[in-house]
Amino acid sequence: MSGIRDEGERRIVRAMPKDAEAAAALREWAEQPGSLLGVDGLDLTAADLSGADLGGGMLTGTVLRDAVLVGTDFYRCHLEGAVLDGADLTGAGLVKAVLDGASLRSAKLDGADLGSAELSETDVRGGSLRGARLNGAALLGTLLQGADLTDASVNETSFNVVLDEHTVVQGLSGSVFGPMAVESGEQRREIRGRELELWLNGRGADVRVIDPASREITYYAKIGEGYPRSSPRGIVRRRFLDGVAYDEAFTRNLRWEPTEYLRLYELGHNEVDHVEITGAEADAFVAAVTAKLRERP
Repeated sequence: MSGIRDEGERRIVRAMPKDAEAAAALREWAEQPGSLLGVDGLDLTAADLSGADLGGGMLTGTVLRDAVLVGTDFYRCHLEGAVLDGADLTGAGLVKAVLDGASLRSAKLDGADLGSAELSETDVRGGSLRGARLNGAALLGTLLQGADLTDASVNETSFNVVLDEHTVVQGLSGSVFGPMAVESGEQRREIRGRELELWLNGRGADVRVIDPASREITYYAKIGEGYPRSSPRGIVRRRFLDGVAYDEAFTRNLRWEPTEYLRLYELGHNEVDHVEITGAEADAFVAAVTAKLRERP
């Protein structure tokens, strides 16, 4: 069945699913530029949405088995419980996508960007993630038995995953938080710290395991022209809880509030520079800002 193509509006449906309800939903979405895709629970098996912009879409429980999603943008998409078994997500953008409880068995994610994505209890067994970017992602209870992570990258990634002897980690590089479980037969053994490093690096990876206790909170000052380290335009901090990073900025409300600054910087979307500072420097900034704002009527 032919699909809808509109390169200018990026409303691209190259092949419709056989399910009539799902096809109707896609047609409606394609005809309304600027609308978000809402196909919760629908069956989009074998649909071709390559190159489409699905940012912010609602695909909770959606069936995308064997779908073609090459280069598709899923920025901040809700894909909880979605079924993407056998789907081709080569080069897809899954930054900040929520994939908790989703199934991606034997899915192809080569070159995909999963920066800061959430993959709690996600099944990626037998999946291909060659060259995928998993920087800042939360892999919590994620199943990766038999998966191929060749040349994938991790950076401060929560790596509470299950691997086995068939999982390929050649060229995997960066830094992770553990622990990780290794499955052998019907047995699972949890490893962490140095043992986790040795397991991965002994199989061709170049990964450093971060000890959350050694860097519970790291502070940064936003600097630039007219804003030296001693008088920055603002400060942010990254704190860790159970291996998961939480970023906060000290705001004019005189409290620490969530911020996207560090994540955006890591993804190349923020040109404001920063430098790591000490806890004492951060405390001094907070005290100065608090005193200044409280002086105002």
